[in-house]
Amino acid sequence: MTLIERVEAAIDSIRPYLQADGGDIRVVEVTEDWVVKVEMQGACGECPMSAMTLKAGVEDAIKHAMPEIKSVVAINPMTEALV
Repeated sequence: MTLIERVEAAIDSIRPYLQADGGDIRVVEVTEDWVVKVEMQGACGECPMSAMTLKAGVEDAIKHAMPEIKSVVAINPMTEALV
């Protein structure tokens, strides 16, 4: 299983909660220094609470499955301003 596939599998555990609110998430990149870059999509890309969702939900799920990950950051313009 590739690194991106492992990250996707971790995200799949919380994806139904994001989709229930009209959102989703896409993995863009895993950097050499173990930072996961994601794009918050749909309602999650526009929600003022997306920074909290990113840190409390997405990052926790990924780090639980892959402790080597240092952090998760959103590349969305609105989310970047909040994180």
